[in-house]
Amino acid sequence: MGRNFSMEKLQQLYEGKAKKVYAVKGDADLFIVEYKDDATAFNGEKRGTITGKGVINNKMSNILFKMLEANGVKTHFVKELSDRETLVKAVKIIPLEIIIRNVAAGSFSKRYGVEEGRELKAPTLEFSLKNDALNDPLINNYHIIALDIASEAELKIISDMAFKINELLKNYFANIGVKLIDFKIEMGRDKDNNIILADEISPDTCRFWDAETNEKLDKDRFRRDLGNVEAAYQEMFKRVSK
Repeated sequence: MGRNFSMEKLQQLYEGKAKKVYAVKGDADLFIVEYKDDATAFNGEKRGTITGKGVINNKMSNILFKMLEANGVKTHFVKELSDRETLVKAVKIIPLEIIIRNVAAGSFSKRYGVEEGRELKAPTLEFSLKNDALNDPLINNYHIIALDIASEAELKIISDMAFKINELLKNYFANIGVKLIDFKIEMGRDKDNNIILADEISPDTCRFWDAETNEKLDKDRFRRDLGNVEAAYQEMFKRVSK
């Protein structure tokens, strides 16, 4: 790309539960994302620290973004700068949490009275409005269009991308002995108004179960006080890094 990647962070633009985002000196089309060890659950009601999480989530997300890019999915990934920092394309995040579920778990099981671990007849897609103050409520396509969050054409792009990402990730994780139960992704509009994958793909945003034992290898270990949280993250990173 002909850019100098030893770029200098400018002001912090955003701080979320797991990451900070910074402007980049000399290039308004790029951001630097810094991953934290902070852990939250239940919309911030439960807080803690998972030692080393930021490094694992940064590096694991980058491995997965590169895999998706190689398979035709456009992402915000540009270059890993350090253990905790990555250079990404500047995007305006669409305020939707895009959730794909392959197996009943978590809020889906509670909401619909379905036993956790039941394989769904087909992968299903949910949207939540990305708004902590409202507890990220479920929102449907009609609401999204009515509120001018995304157009009907954009929702088709988002849905098609989400299901393609699901198939690629499912196959990838099956090859390393992991069931992809469900995951949450976010997408944004780049400078040319193209919709691309952003945010992260990690044990923070996915449910991973060992394919043989169903051992949980994700943030549910923190949410549910199951113990061995750091070990689960390290195990996932070890498998992805092979």
